[in-house]
Amino acid sequence: MLNLTALFHTTDLNEPNLLDSLDLRPSDRIYLAQAKTDVRNCLRDGIPKMLQAAGFAEKAPTPRFFTQGSWAYKTLNAPAQHPQQADVDDGCYLPLSFVKQTKRPSAATAIFFKAAEACLADLCLEKGWTLITDKPSTCVRIEVTETAHIDVPLYAIPDDEFLTLAKAAMAAYHTLDSAEAVRLAERDSWSKLPSDVVLLAHREEGWWESDPRPVKDWFEDQVLARGEQLRRVIRYLKAFRDWQWPSGGPASILIMAAAVPLFERRHGRDDLALLDVLVGLPAALRAGVINPVNDKESLTERLGKDKVEEAARELQRFEGVLRASLHASSESQVCIWMQQEFGQRFPNRPHRIKVVSVAATVAAAPAVAGASELVGRSKAG
Repeated sequence: MLNLTALFHTTDLNEPNLLDSLDLRPSDRIYLAQAKTDVRNCLRDGIPKMLQAAGFAEKAPTPRFFTQGSWAYKTLNAPAQHPQQADVDDGCYLPLSFVKQTKRPSAATAIFFKAAEACLADLCLEKGWTLITDKPSTCVRIEVTETAHIDVPLYAIPDDEFLTLAKAAMAAYHTLDSAEAVRLAERDSWSKLPSDVVLLAHREEGWWESDPRPVKDWFEDQVLARGEQLRRVIRYLKAFRDWQWPSGGPASILIMAAAVPLFERRHGRDDLALLDVLVGLPAALRAGVINPVNDKESLTERLGKDKVEEAARELQRFEGVLRASLHASSESQVCIWMQQEFGQRFPNRPHRIKVVSVAATVAAAPAVAGASELVGRSKAG
């Protein structure tokens, strides 16, 4: 049996491996981090002025920020191919009591978006960035390079929680008919929205209940309990997704939610840990995957039945290729197969593949595999 782990991950700085090839170049990471800080500073200074000019009676508070998504989870991969881009999600928060000064929730979202876009326009002009204001529907997007963008979702958060968000050191309707218009008008009331949850601004649909912090805490707790190998396996799965789907494919949150329960630590064997997850992923997707911190939200429904089946078939095929690679007689052929799954980022270094005994493979399995408890935390960035 073969051990491919050295080609997935190694501590030998002189040897290429898949994980290192997934990292952003240091200069790109520094540039993105500085761009995020510049965007935050712009919004901190600009949003209060813009909201005051928009007619808010009270002085607007300084927005707070919370980094979310793959940058926060430390699972961000560099783009594999065009038109993919590295994505930094940095939520912008205002207290709910201030946002509620408007008569209608929909008016508040429109003003919030307009204020954020107005103050970012000058920054983008100065930096040579592109401000995208028509999509996605739940954020302001700034393309800072051809291969990277920053998304700024806009949130209203309960006042007591707004105060707990630490400042970072670095930082109208689509109506189909009159009945639909009446229904939306009835919904467009602050009394219809909860006052004790985080609300996400949507360009067309007002406010959604959506808090990104529990997902971040959930994943960090899982990595803490199960080890860094889990984070690496998630990045391998995302790298496979990015090579097989130039655009689209299963979302990162879906990959995480489906893969974490299937993961078992394999001492020194990232290849086997990945295989373990791949064995169960197709069935998990077909059965339906629920948001790990919101049992009312189906992540597979968001992808759609046909796309779920497509992803399940591709992952099932990949599992067969990886299993065949572990039992192959030609190390060179293994590298060819893996590059078909990951692209050229998987190193063509057949001499780094080791032949191991079945006993050694069994020994890589954990003595006891158990799920971690969900422990709530709150961190701001």
